[in-house]
Amino acid sequence: MIPFWPVDSSGVSVGAIRFALPKQGRPISIAGYRTAARRVLPDLVWAYVENGADDSVTLAANRSAFARWSLRQRVLRSSAGRKTAARFGDTELAIPVMIAPTGINGLVHWRGELATACGAAAAGSRIVLSTAASYSVEEVAAASPVGHWLQVYPWRDRELMDWLLERGRRSDCPTLVVTVDTPVFGNREPERLQGMSIPPVLTPRHVLDAALHPRWAYKVLRHQRVFTGNLVGMSGVRAGALAAKVRRERMMAGELDWDDFARVRAQWQGLCYVKGILDADDAERAVSLGADGIIVSNHGGRQLDGAPATLDALPGIADRLAHRATVLIDGGIRRGTDVVKALCLGADGCLIGRPALYGLAVGGESGVEHVLSILREEIDRTLALMGCSDIADLGRDWLIPG
Repeated sequence: MIPFWPVDSSGVSVGAIRFALPKQGRPISIAGYRTAARRVLPDLVWAYVENGADDSVTLAANRSAFARWSLRQRVLRSSAGRKTAARFGDTELAIPVMIAPTGINGLVHWRGELATACGAAAAGSRIVLSTAASYSVEEVAAASPVGHWLQVYPWRDRELMDWLLERGRRSDCPTLVVTVDTPVFGNREPERLQGMSIPPVLTPRHVLDAALHPRWAYKVLRHQRVFTGNLVGMSGVRAGALAAKVRRERMMAGELDWDDFARVRAQWQGLCYVKGILDADDAERAVSLGADGIIVSNHGGRQLDGAPATLDALPGIADRLAHRATVLIDGGIRRGTDVVKALCLGADGCLIGRPALYGLAVGGESGVEHVLSILREEIDRTLALMGCSDIADLGRDWLIPG
């Protein structure tokens, strides 16, 4: 007969062996947060968060590119006191990871960018606040204990640009990020099929789906933060969203050129990064016009489908700039090992988009903080297992081509 010991909530004992029961709590990985977010969000919002353009070839390539590199492992090398902190200009971070600009966070969680900014700050990081954020730059500045970066497009409406940049200065935004890969919107078919637009097109199917997610529906409908707070006043959801849609369509035109970026750069006195660079020649041009940093990005696979994965574009850009400007990268980052691989290939740091939205959907501010904490733990563990004590020592000699 097998003796059984008393059972409690933490595990069971069989003979002399004790088995721990799985704890029911928050996810322990980005993949876990993604699964939980899918359960929380209705189809309309999930299509906005998760999908790319056309056939999502570039979206998939962003992930698969990381699998083509293996990490070099060195043993019996002391890695005590591992260093994961980073500094981009005047911005000091606990890890070399920030949150990329993503629009209308209020559609994912009612506190939107307020929760994203506060969660990032609690984890020792920052967000790049989107021009299309649900909450204005002033509201985010008032809610967060630290200053965050501001993202804009190189619009030709000088009055609007002056207005946005002055508000960024008054809100203590240390760095401006100019997104240059959106002369027109990409063909985001999954969003179109779901009726995702500004404002969202609600059909009986969407109403039913929202009813199946009552907590999300109650919070979002009660607080109604599904418009672009940086572009319009608080005059009601539908009126504000329609005004923003008309304004954006008028200004996001294919005739934008480098002179438009140069004009924005001349107006901003602080640090300025260019986001949406995939070509070394464009990186060189941006730096020659005064950019302090480059963000290697394909807009999360939401613009030009068939564009290269950001990790594939990174080495050539890093080599061309040769430390003359800060190089950041986004796209496909889901693990601390992904961050380490990007640093090895020449990036100074990374930005995450979808992982932050997963955390926001599941846990609001604490979810965002925990997602960044997971990445911090994974980066630290990866360095220890590799035998490297400082992210500053990472380089291509730490990688093995797969």
